[in-house]
Amino acid sequence: MSNNYDVIIVGAGAGGVFVSYELAKLASGKKVLLLEKGRELQNRQCPMSVDKTSNCVHCEPCGVMNGFGGAGTLSDGKYNITTEFGGELHLFIGREEALGLMEYVDEVLVSMGGGDAKLYSTSNSELKRIALQNNLHLLDAKVRHLGTDRNMKILTKIFDYIKEYTDIKFGTEAISVDKTSDGFAVSTKEGVYTCKDLILATGRSGSNWLSAIMTKFGVQLRSNRVDIGVRVELPSEIWEHITSEVYESKIVYKTDKYNDLVRTFCMNPHGHVVAENTNGIITVNGHSFADPSLRTNNTNFALLVTNKLTEPFQGSNEYGESIARVSNMLGGGVLLQRFGDLVKGRRSSGKRMEKCFTTPTLNATAGDLSLVIPKRQLDDIIEMIYALDKIAPGTSNEDTLLYGVEVKFYNSEVNVDNNLETTVPGLYAIGDATGVTHSLSQASASGVYVARRLVDTQEGQLKS
Repeated sequence: MSNNYDVIIVGAGAGGVFVSYELAKLASGKKVLLLEKGRELQNRQCPMSVDKTSNCVHCEPCGVMNGFGGAGTLSDGKYNITTEFGGELHLFIGREEALGLMEYVDEVLVSMGGGDAKLYSTSNSELKRIALQNNLHLLDAKVRHLGTDRNMKILTKIFDYIKEYTDIKFGTEAISVDKTSDGFAVSTKEGVYTCKDLILATGRSGSNWLSAIMTKFGVQLRSNRVDIGVRVELPSEIWEHITSEVYESKIVYKTDKYNDLVRTFCMNPHGHVVAENTNGIITVNGHSFADPSLRTNNTNFALLVTNKLTEPFQGSNEYGESIARVSNMLGGGVLLQRFGDLVKGRRSSGKRMEKCFTTPTLNATAGDLSLVIPKRQLDDIIEMIYALDKIAPGTSNEDTLLYGVEVKFYNSEVNVDNNLETTVPGLYAIGDATGVTHSLSQASASGVYVARRLVDTQEGQLKS
């Protein structure tokens, strides 16, 4: 088989998957190769999820972060149709185009088995009025919650579709990229693959590699932010009146003490708290299932403080990683503390946890988050919890659980034009690795957008 292709896609995350899907759908006739260092869907299983522990055994590559579908495969499967959060794709391609592409992605997901998943909306919500009355701001979005289990089934159908038109190589890591006279050469341990157009869609876990490639080709990178916080877990009844109406509520609060922005993120009604490995660092996340038999009695969500670091400091991700490493050092992974213990300035011990009325869904180490999270961010989080208690009484209960740390890394923004093409002709960068998108929906939309740019849709004949 020839190693020369029209298009090579590095990374089979949300962006890479939807590039492949759309190129197949458009009957482009292009010879396409999709390279992914992770595993096939059926082989993506994390030992931590099996043992219900936060002790990572450092699988290489990480089954949670890598493999078909990327980090989104084993996530909660939430697709937010909005430009108010989740990235800045609309600044490059226009708001109407961005929303239209996210709607299209939703249509594809529905056609592949997501039709039973409810589409929620925060528009015209009574919650929005109540939030404003308490100095909280509910962001507008439509939300399709697939659930981890349904998400896997949908991705299996998408894989079965694109494999008929795309060469897919798993366990194949792109090591380097070089310019050729008529395109690019991608080097792997298995060999060298060449192409005319190269799309880099490496996701969060491949951000450092992508940045190195961009630097090599002289493509400008702009520093970005890092969000640091905790994952909150409490009885589902406390937030039921909100999650039953809007499911995913993105609420932003500006603290009185520091004037910092704190936001809720990734809300999982009746969900599970999970640990994940990002570049060897154990952080915390959450997800939930569509299957009622897999639901818990708890709801979890993240509280994140936005940190935009200014000159001369450039290492925003390194800053976040250093905080996570302290947590790993003290707790061997994820730390867990009762809110009541935190505000009283005491460690959550094993004995105190035995008396806790909220049962943790992740086996984490009881400890003291004040030894890990900087005071400013911790003060912001405490103030936000008391603010949320006004719209969801019980949020600030003593037995509300806080897991730390949760860190959202925002990759250095790659300098791309309104085609998502870099200053090197034929070299495209899409998805969360670029710093342009921060969500499944926007990463997927960016993949569709570039695929359509590579194909003359007026001449291409759509497949049924």
